[in-house]
Amino acid sequence: MLQVSLARLKQGHRTIAFPAQAPALPDRFRGLPVLDASKCPDGCRACAEACPTNAIASDGKSLKLDLGRCLFCTDCVEACPEGAIRYTQDYRLATRTRSDLVLESQTLKLAEALEEKSRRLFGRSLKLRQVSAGGCNACEADLNVLGTVVFDLARFGIQFVASPRHADGIVVTGPVSENMRQALLTTYAAIPAPKLVIAVGACAISGGPYLDNPEVHNGCAKLLPVDLFIPGCPPHPVTILDGLLRLLGRLEDAREPDAHEKGA
Repeated sequence: MLQVSLARLKQGHRTIAFPAQAPALPDRFRGLPVLDASKCPDGCRACAEACPTNAIASDGKSLKLDLGRCLFCTDCVEACPEGAIRYTQDYRLATRTRSDLVLESQTLKLAEALEEKSRRLFGRSLKLRQVSAGGCNACEADLNVLGTVVFDLARFGIQFVASPRHADGIVVTGPVSENMRQALLTTYAAIPAPKLVIAVGACAISGGPYLDNPEVHNGCAKLLPVDLFIPGCPPHPVTILDGLLRLLGRLEDAREPDAHEKGA
């Protein structure tokens, strides 16, 4: 018992202070992209042609980037001769609508909270059933890590449950393969109303690298009414947590990222 106590004292406090404090992210972290069309050479489409998921549209004069398709792979950054695209350390990426994920040199519209009635129902206790609809296990792993002592998702009243009949909503990962389509729909139907749908990762939002493959449904939005989109490949656990808390009205700040987060 003494050894256990000494080990616990040596470990210290492991749970991150987020959201009271901004998270400490590694230098290699790739967050919200920043577009600067003024740097685009006339007629250049190098970034668009390099993108493996057609997330970028460029006519050489303007840039448009679909975060729902973006894999955060940096192929566009490496292809651009003028540095018109760069990734920052801003981890805040979740939106309420699919259209809000399409950037055209504007500020990303972050997810707004649910209406008051839904916040009263889910704000203090939210149970979620996770469905991997053909995912590679990357998004699933980052969802799983939210239950560890570092992130401690349960301190916010949010938990993953085994049965959809005990859930308030469903978290979908993966491009929704045809083999998982009915399982996803059956799980959604088993959740009592009212219920939430959260799409996590590029695959669940748009199909990701499997976009337009005949064996997938390009995500879950055409099958289910999505309440929250969390882009990334995979999204960082803090990005997921930030999106969930914003949906529940637990993050209403409009805090500007500091210089480190902006990638300055």
